[in-house]
Amino acid sequence: MTFSFLNPLYTAVSWIIVQFHSLYSHIFDPDGGWAWGLAIASMVVVIRICLIPLFVKQIKATRAMQAIQPKMKAIQERYKNDRQRQSEEMMKLYKEAGTNPFSSCLPIIVQAPFFTALYGVLAKVAKNEPIGVIHGDLLVSAGKAHIFGAPLSATFLGSTETSVKIVTAVMIILMSLSQFITQRQLMTKNVDLTVKTPFMQQQKMLMYVFPIMFAVMGINFPVGVLVYWLTTNVWSMGQQLIVIHNNPTPGSKAWAERQERLKKAGRLNPDGTEIKGALWGMLPPSKAAVSAASAAAAVVEESAQARRQQPRKQTKAQRQQGGHQPAADLTKDAPAEEPADAVPADAAAEPAPAQQGTAKSGGAKPAAGRQQGARQQPKRGGGQRPKKKS
Repeated sequence: MTFSFLNPLYTAVSWIIVQFHSLYSHIFDPDGGWAWGLAIASMVVVIRICLIPLFVKQIKATRAMQAIQPKMKAIQERYKNDRQRQSEEMMKLYKEAGTNPFSSCLPIIVQAPFFTALYGVLAKVAKNEPIGVIHGDLLVSAGKAHIFGAPLSATFLGSTETSVKIVTAVMIILMSLSQFITQRQLMTKNVDLTVKTPFMQQQKMLMYVFPIMFAVMGINFPVGVLVYWLTTNVWSMGQQLIVIHNNPTPGSKAWAERQERLKKAGRLNPDGTEIKGALWGMLPPSKAAVSAASAAAAVVEESAQARRQQPRKQTKAQRQQGGHQPAADLTKDAPAEEPADAVPADAAAEPAPAQQGTAKSGGAKPAAGRQQGARQQPKRGGGQRPKKKS
C-alpha cells in the first residue's frame, strides 16, 4: 500500500537502497539476498546516524521528565477537580523544565515516515511494480533476492512455504527480544532509583508491551521490513549501552559504577565531576590534570578527617562538671584512715574561734574547702586529753 503524498520519500528511500546495493554488488551476488539485505541495513544506519541529535534530546527529555514527576503528582493532587487549571500548571512546569512528554518519542516519530516508505517500496517490489528509482533490471533483481531462502517481500501470514515461515518467525522473535533487552537495560541500570514515580511504572509496563506489540504486528511485515526493524533495534541497543556506560543518569546503578571506575582511574574531581581530556572528552586526560585532581582529592580528604577528629562541643554544665569534681566524689576517693589521736565528736563538731569569725565575716567556703578542712588532723597537744580511769 502506497500513498501519493509520500512519493518524494519513496524516491529517497529507494535511491539510498539502490546506492548501497550497487556498492555491495561488487562483493556479493547482485540478485542475492546479502546485497539487498545489507543495503536495507545500511539505510537504517544512515537514518540512525542522522537521528543522533534527536536521540541526545530524547535522553535529556527523559531525565527531565523523571526529575519533575514528584511536582507533576503534586499538581494532579492539588487540582484534581479543575482540569483546566491542572493543564495550565502542567504546561508551566514543562516550560520551566525545558521538556515535554513528546520529546522522548522524537526518534520514533521521525522514523515512522521512513518505515512507511520502506513498507511501500517492498509492497511494490512484491507486485513487480516500479517505484521510485527501482525499476527495470533493479526491479527484477529485487524480486529474485532471498534472505535465507525467504523473498524480501514475503510475510509470515502471506507465505505457504514452511522455510519462509521459519525464517520470518525467527526474525520476529529476534526483533521482539532485542526490543525487550533494550528497554530492560534502561530500566535496570539507567533509572534514578531514589525517585519512585508513576513514570517508572509506565516505563516498566512498556518494557513488556512493546515486544508483544511488535510480535503481533511482525506477522504481517515483509522480510525486508523485518530486516529494517531488527537492524534498528540492534543499533538502539548498542547506542544505549554506550550512553549508559559513559553518561548514565545521576543516582542510577550505572552512575555509581561509573563514579567508581573514574575514582580508580584517578579521573574524578573532588566535587564528583569527571576530568575530561581533549577533543570534547573523547581522548584521555593528561597526566598533569590527573595528578592535580589527585592532589586536590587528597587535600579534601585530609580536611574531612581533621573535621572528624575535632572534639565535640560541650554544654556549660558538662564543662563545669569536668572542671570541678563534686565533693561526694572526692570523699569517695579519699582513703579512710583514722588519726592516731582522735578528737572527741563534740570537739570536732564545734568550730574553732578563728573559723567562727571567718564564717561570720566571709560566709561559707566552697564544698571542696570544707572537705579539706574536715580531713585535716588536729595538732598534737592542742587540746586536753581525757584522763585515763584508774
